[in-house]
Order: sequence, then C-alpha cells, then structure tokens
Amino acid sequence: MPTFTAYDGTELAYHEKGEGEPLLCVPGGPMRASAYFGDLGGLTAHRRLIMLDLRGTGDSAPPADPATYRCDRHVDDVEALREHLGLDGIDLLGHSAAGNIATLYAARHPKRVRRLVLITPSTQSLGLTPGARDFRDAALAHRGEPWYPAAEAALDEIEAGRSPAEVWDALVPLAYGRWDAAARAHQAASAREKNAEAAAVFYGEGAFDPPATRAALTGLTAPVLVLAGEHDGVPNPAHAQEFAGFFPGGVRQVQPGAGHFPWLDDPEWFARRVAGFLAQDEG
Repeated sequence: MPTFTAYDGTELAYHEKGEGEPLLCVPGGPMRASAYFGDLGGLTAHRRLIMLDLRGTGDSAPPADPATYRCDRHVDDVEALREHLGLDGIDLLGHSAAGNIATLYAARHPKRVRRLVLITPSTQSLGLTPGARDFRDAALAHRGEPWYPAAEAALDEIEAGRSPAEVWDALVPLAYGRWDAAARAHQAASAREKNAEAAAVFYGEGAFDPPATRAALTGLTAPVLVLAGEHDGVPNPAHAQEFAGFFPGGVRQVQPGAGHFPWLDDPEWFARRVAGFLAQDEG
C-alpha cells in the first residue's frame, strides 16, 4: 500500500487499481474511506484509479489537529498527492461530498487540472444547497417500493424539524437506484468505513467562500463533467445543471435510473460515459 506525507506531516495512503493514465479519485461520505469506490463500475478497464484515503479514514493516519478535517483543508492533501506522483497535471474525480474538495482544488490550482469529473457532487462550495423539496421529488421515483412509506414519513419528520440523522435508516434506500443486495452491502459497509468525528468537522464554519470560488473558476480551462443520477436528490438533475454552469467548460450528464452511487446502478453506462469524457482530446 503506497503512502505519502501531507503538508502537516500526516501519513496518507492511496490505493491503485487498473492500468493506463492515472485518475485521482477523492471519496465523499463525507469522510468515508475510498474502499466504497470498488472499481467504479469497471472504470479500471480504461484508467489507473488512484484512490485517496482522506486523512483519518481507511489506511491514512489521523492528523494531529482535528481542525484539518474541514473540507477546504483537504485540498492541500490532493496537491501533495499530485506532487508525490510527479504529475504536472491531473485528471481528478470527486464524488458526493468530495465534489466540494475537487471544486476547491480546481479553483485553487486551475492550471493543474486537465479534466474534472464530479459524480453526484455536493455543491456547498459554490453556495448551492439542496432543499427538502429536492429530496421529496427524487423520492417519488421509488413510491412503488415496500420501504417507501417509511422513507416518506421520515421526510415529513425532517420538514417538521427533526434531524435527518435521527431518521437516516429509513432514508438510506433513497440513495440507490435499486435497493438490492449490492446496494444493501454497499450501505452496510459505510459504518466501518466512515470517520464520524471527522465528518462532524468537514462542513465547519469557514470551509467555503462561494463568491471567491465562483470567481476563481472563471479561469479554469479544463473540461468538466457533472454526472447526476436521474433519481438522486443531492443533487437532482436540475441542481446539477446549475452547478455545471459555474464551470466555463462544464457539461452535465444524467444517468437514467441512477441514484447517488451511479456506478452501482448501471456499471457499463457509468464507465462508458466517464471513460469517454476522459478520452476527449487525448493524444
């Protein structure tokens, strides 16, 4: 297992799968180990995936200062990994909460980004926040499922002021296009892969400056793919379209029938679309 040293001396780990041009993959959660990526729906047939374990997750050591779990502080870890690998420019993928990390990296290091792939990204870095209606509209796609009434009741409770964490078990199936055995196993692994202490710091005060980030992204020349799941609420397709619009080279694609982890719902569709985007203008 390869490791490198971050800016503050923390030893961080990454995992490599596949062959070909490297694609740096940053996991979400927030603060979930990169193991949940698997092979990203077979993307390993097209790319060498370099999957970072964020500090304090997976095989990476916890930092001496827990304040460095905040989202914006991870940008320096991605840059340290780029330097460790000896790459002048990188193709970068961020999923879910790490969509924020990848966006902040592109804003801070625009000339280091060759291509940017944002998979069902969280969007707080640009000042966009999904609302309760987004979740409810996405949930309607599942209204024929036996677990749907419990999820709908949980959404009612959230709108009435209850914390999502208190009703999370009822909401979990909404994150997947299909609540099948693979989705259940994927979700069951979350508890052991996620650092709850770090997750509580991730969105801490001062993590984001949306006006500054939006301004910085105007200088980004790299093509950007924002991939949304048709049945995801965070972001839903409309929200993803708005997010893509802040990148000069941004395009949105919507994966039919997919939820928040689209490589599980239709691996072939996912890998083909992402590999095709990354192959543009190569050579």
